Amino acid sequence: MHKDQIISQLIQEKIITISPDKPFTYASGMLSPIYTDLRLTVSYPELRDMIASDLANLIAKEFPEATIIGGVATAGIPHAAWVADKLHLPMIYVRPKPKDHGKGRQIEGCFSKDDKIVLIDDLITTGGSVLNAVKATEKDGGNVIGVSSIFTYYLPDAKENFAKSGVKYAPLLSYPELLKKENESGHISSEQYDVLKTWHEDPWAWGKKFEKQ
Repeated sequence: MHKDQIISQLIQEKIITISPDKPFTYASGMLSPIYTDLRLTVSYPELRDMIASDLANLIAKEFPEATIIGGVATAGIPHAAWVADKLHLPMIYVRPKPKDHGKGRQIEGCFSKDDKIVLIDDLITTGGSVLNAVKATEKDGGNVIGVSSIFTYYLPDAKENFAKSGVKYAPLLSYPELLKKENESGHISSEQYDVLKTWHEDPWAWGKKFEKQ
């Protein structure tokens, strides 16, 4: 596994950006001192190959019965393609919503009810988008046995959403691992470390405090 190398390069290439004083706003409305733009990984051949190799090994270990790899549009699609290639498995991908023309498909690619599908997304924040992709796939008759991703924040919302869904989740990298690496490398100050740790414990409360400042 290349976890340390992957995290180091994510930091080095500013794919992960830290800004405790000027927080980012996520799609959910959550304020955060950290932003992870994993779409940029496709531009770094060695990095994306390490990610694909480690994801393939992880999926082979956690979901050995998998017969299809699925990508969640859009950021999960290229990584699903590389993982499917390494595992020599078929691939599908899931749109956020059905097409409004042609056959109106939401799922692209071939699968049957007997297939065992693992969906890949790049990043899990609350888990909402990938779990919607799970629902869409199952609505079309697919059997999703699990979800994987490059990175997860491991936020309380995500833990709760995955627990409710009953979907097994196996991420490659997690926020606690990233925070540990950042702290050890001296890339962040002790004050920044405290902010990042406090945000992770209760992100919504952290955002409210920031709004009041």
